[in-house]
Amino acid sequence: MDTWLGIPREEVPWYPILDPGKCTGCRTCVDFCRNDVLAFDESAGKATVKNPFNCVVECSACERLCPQGAIAFPDDKAWAAFIKDRAPRG
Repeated sequence: MDTWLGIPREEVPWYPILDPGKCTGCRTCVDFCRNDVLAFDESAGKATVKNPFNCVVECSACERLCPQGAIAFPDDKAWAAFIKDRAPRG
């Protein structure tokens, strides 16, 4: 996806943020995501964000699936502000 609502995808701040201190390397998120957003770093034994802009905007399934709570997305206020400022009005 090159754009989202006409906004270049690289300008849309929607992608997972991993907390390496919480990640236990279970691979649940890596196995779940079919968009090549996440990868497993064998040397660190933890998930990493490989291709953040491959993430489907407003999908947060990996966050809900993570048993350790190691994944986060933009908070509701920040996301609402982005939408208000950047989304086309129609």
